Formats: sequence, structure tokens, C-alpha cells
Amino acid sequence: MVNWTAATILGAVAATCTTVAFVPQIQKIVKTGGKDLSYPMLTLYLIGVSLWLGYGVAIGATVLRWANAASVLFVGICISLKLIKEREARQRRAMVGRKLRIAIDMDETIANSLKEHIRRFNAAFNANLTPDELHGKNITDLVPEDQRAAVEGMVQDQSFFGDLEVIEGAQEVVRELAQEHEVFIVSAAMEVPESFAAKYRWLQRHFSFIPASHLVFCGDKEIVNADYLIDDQARHFRGFRGTGILFSAPHNAKESGCQRMESWLEIRRFFLKPRGDAQCDRPDSAALVVAGK
Repeated sequence: MVNWTAATILGAVAATCTTVAFVPQIQKIVKTGGKDLSYPMLTLYLIGVSLWLGYGVAIGATVLRWANAASVLFVGICISLKLIKEREARQRRAMVGRKLRIAIDMDETIANSLKEHIRRFNAAFNANLTPDELHGKNITDLVPEDQRAAVEGMVQDQSFFGDLEVIEGAQEVVRELAQEHEVFIVSAAMEVPESFAAKYRWLQRHFSFIPASHLVFCGDKEIVNADYLIDDQARHFRGFRGTGILFSAPHNAKESGCQRMESWLEIRRFFLKPRGDAQCDRPDSAALVVAGK
């Protein structure tokens, strides 16, 4: 006689093992790009588990249904990740041997304007606002309509941009990029015309290694002809002909559909060879456009 309880437990354990086995494979694809996996194998496996899923549905076997549904999901993730990693590798290989043109935003990308804005806001309204409270929001989203003009006017004070802190790692990484790439600083300063002089002085003080001829103040960043634009505002990517990289900030936490980077260390790893590793794939040299708003 068949012990159905034992058989069910055995089948559940077996199904769990064969399904979860794809989790470390997914982790490996993320790290290595899945070079050692073949599409025919993944495709055949996907067909197989899909058929097993159909079989489980047909006979009403709960273990078969859930295990193979999970397997279909994991194999699909493996195939998708492998496609994405291979595409990224092709793009990087295609750029080897030529300089890139990269645009980098100023406010909330290399200059910590948010910290100054919050300081002035708290002083003006006797508040205790913190960056954590701005998850996916701007400061003006948190105040009544009748106070928004005053909050927006804080950045129009000529003194606002004079003493902004440099975002951690920005100065060092931009300096390294400038040694290998052509670097431009581009700011949408027309949004705050009063900021021209203060921004120029700030850049001269903290990024003096960028020549004045490579500082560009503009309105619409669509005019920037670059391979990459690093910016905290996703709206600047709409007319940009290159690749947009969203630099993470509290207000853009809910933005999706953009390639995102959390820090200047991550940007360094993307554009420059790691120290001591001459074999690392990377985008080649870039004209780096640092955009200011």
C-alpha cells in the first residue's frame, strides 16, 4: 500500500528543492551575466516546467501546480536577466575605443541643495522637516497652497547657492572622470536666473579642475548632445537623445523606468575601471556634462 502522506511530503520536498535551485542561479546571473547558461537549455526547461504546470492543473495536484508555477517564474527571470546583462555588455563593448559624452546635474547631484532648502524651511516655519519625510515628494508638496510661493522663493535668494555642501564622493569621482573623459558642467539655471553668479562661484571653488569653457548654463537640457545625462530630475531625460541616469534623491524615490544610481561610488564603478582591474568592461571616455538643476 502507498503511504500517501509520506509520498506527498516527499514530493513537496523534491519540488521545493528543484524550484529553489534557481535562486542561486539568478544571483550568479546578476553577478556574472549568465555566460555559462545556454538559451536552448533555459528554453527547454521553461517548456518542460510549463507542461508540468499544465499537467498539475489537469489532475488537480496542488504541489505540482505551485512548484512548477514558481519554476516558470524563476526560469523566466533567468532568461530576462541574461538578456539584459548581455545587452549591457554589448553596449559597453561598442563604446570601447571612443570617448563618451556625459551630462551631470548640479543640484542634488553634485551639490546638496536639498539640505540647504530644508535648513531654510525649518528656520522660516519653525519646523523639523527631515529628508526622510520627502520620500517621493518635494518640499512644496508638504506645505499649504498659501505658503508654496515663500518656499519656492527660498531658492531665488542669491545667497542660496553660495555655500552648498558637495555631495559625498562627487568631487573625487568627477575629478577622476575628467582625467579620462571630456567633462562639461551643464545647469538648467534659467529656472532660477538669480543663481548664475552664485553657481559659477560655487563650481569654481569646488570643481576648479573643470575649465570655464566646459560650464554651460541653459534652460532646456534637450540641447545637450551627450551619451549620458546624470540628473536627479527624470523630466530632463524626455528630450535627451542619450541615456539618462537618475541620481537618487528623496524626491525621486518613486520614479521608475530610468536607470538609477545611488551614489558617486556606483557611478565610478560604471564609468571607470576598478583600481587594480584592467580587464573590467566599462563605457569608454566621455564628454562629461555636469548639469546644474
